[in-house]
This record gives sequence, structure tokens and C-alpha cells, in this order.
Amino acid sequence: MRRFWQELGLPGLIDVHTHFMPDRVMRKVWAYFDAAGPLTGRPWPITYRTGEDQRVSGLRAFGVRRFTAMLYPHKPGMAAWLNSWAADFAARHPDCLHTATFFPETGAARYVRRAVEQGARVFKAHLQVGGYDPNDPLLDPVWDHLASRGIPVVVHCGSGPAPGAHTGPGPTARLLRRHPGTRLIIAHMGLPEYSDFLDLADRHPGVHLDTTMAFTDFTEAVAPFPRRETARLRDLGDRILLGTDFPNIPYTYHHALESLARLRLGDDWLRAACHDNAARLFDV
Repeated sequence: MRRFWQELGLPGLIDVHTHFMPDRVMRKVWAYFDAAGPLTGRPWPITYRTGEDQRVSGLRAFGVRRFTAMLYPHKPGMAAWLNSWAADFAARHPDCLHTATFFPETGAARYVRRAVEQGARVFKAHLQVGGYDPNDPLLDPVWDHLASRGIPVVVHCGSGPAPGAHTGPGPTARLLRRHPGTRLIIAHMGLPEYSDFLDLADRHPGVHLDTTMAFTDFTEAVAPFPRRETARLRDLGDRILLGTDFPNIPYTYHHALESLARLRLGDDWLRAACHDNAARLFDV
């Protein structure tokens, strides 16, 4: 893995989609994957099922310079607690891009402002697990505040691995019309609606896409990226960001990198996707 980025002449990798959560929450997530829950529907072994310290050390050993602590609530009253944990995690690990989250509930604007004051640099919104519409009026002040600060939101809005009530390009397109200054990072390249989310990126310069799980053998087996769209990946090369879903991936970290290389979009594209675009976005 180190050879991968060293041969590109990079100082390391920036991974915008990694998961760190309170231990009991992480264990519940792993238990869901172990049971091949309805959103996954097939075996999903966790490759990096280790303690928190080992996971942080593992990323650093891979050469990851900056990473995130993606976490998300599935009910009211949970986001503020997760944000408190994430602030402590970021304080203990300065190479983590301080991550926070939100849920459509009374008080969301207040605790989002608080997270930003504490140094949050990226937020996570999971429309599938949370089961909410990003256009919920309770979130209007949240989107406005984050847009005014230029803070990106990694949003799981594609319908993979299973559709939700508010997944797909429609709700996200409405969000961008209503809050045009919003900086979004579309998780998983928006799979399986890749083309639709590439269209959104074409129309909105603040939209980025992360590579999380896309292009890997695991995903290609059920939601292959349309090869006719490969040229658009090159055209949008300044807004593609490395994401992996570490540690919750059913293959090695190296395979995620290898899957990008085999797109054959060139070293400049790889350098941008694996480091330079995120370095610019987050001023690293």
C-alpha cells in the first residue's frame, strides 16, 4: 500500500470515508453486517475488526495522512451524543478530520453550530440508515450554516445496497436547488445511480464524489459502474475523493486502491483522487 502512493510521488493518502464510532455502536454495526441484514443481503465479513487503537495505527501504517470518523444517528436524541464522542476522538487523534453528524430534530441547528465551534470540518448524513428526507424543514438552518462555512457533508444518498424512502438522486437534487451553496460529497459515487449523481456534479461545482466501495470486485458483482461513464470520471477528476469505508470492508484496503488504478485514468488522476483533491478541499 505504501508503494502505491510512493510511486505516485504523494506524501500519503487522504481517506474521506472511514468509520470510527463509540465502541458499543461500532459493535452493533458489525453485528448487523455479520447477520447479513436486509440492507446488505449477502455475507459481508469485516476485514479490519480490531480495537480502536489498532485501527488508527493501521491507517497510519498504510500511509493515510488524514482520515474521518464517519458516524450517523438513526433516531432523535442520538446525534449530539455522537458529536461529543467525535470531538473527543479528534482531540486524541489530530490527523482525523474532525467529523460530526445531524438528524432532523428540534435542536439540530444548535448542536451543529456547537460542533462547528468545536472545530468540526466535515459532517456525515446517512439518508438510508436515518430514513429521513434531507429537505426536512428542521434541517434548513443546518444546511444554511454549513454552506455559509463551506463545510462539506458526506451524504449516503444513493440507493445501494438497498433503496430507502429518501435515497436516489431526486431528494438530493431538490436539496441542491434549495441550498445551492452546499458542499456535498456523494458517498459511494452514488451507487447504483452513478450516472445521475455524475449529472449532479456536472451541474453543481460544490458536489464531489467519494470512491467508497465503488469499482471493487465486491461491488462490481452487483452494481457495476457503467464503463460508458469512465470518461466523465476523468472530466470530473478534480472532484473525485478517495473513500474506503475502512474498517467495514469485506476485502483489503489495497484492493480499494488497486480498483482505482485499474480504471486506467492515469497517474495524475490517481494523485488527485487519492490526495490532492481532499488536501485542497480541507486545506491540508
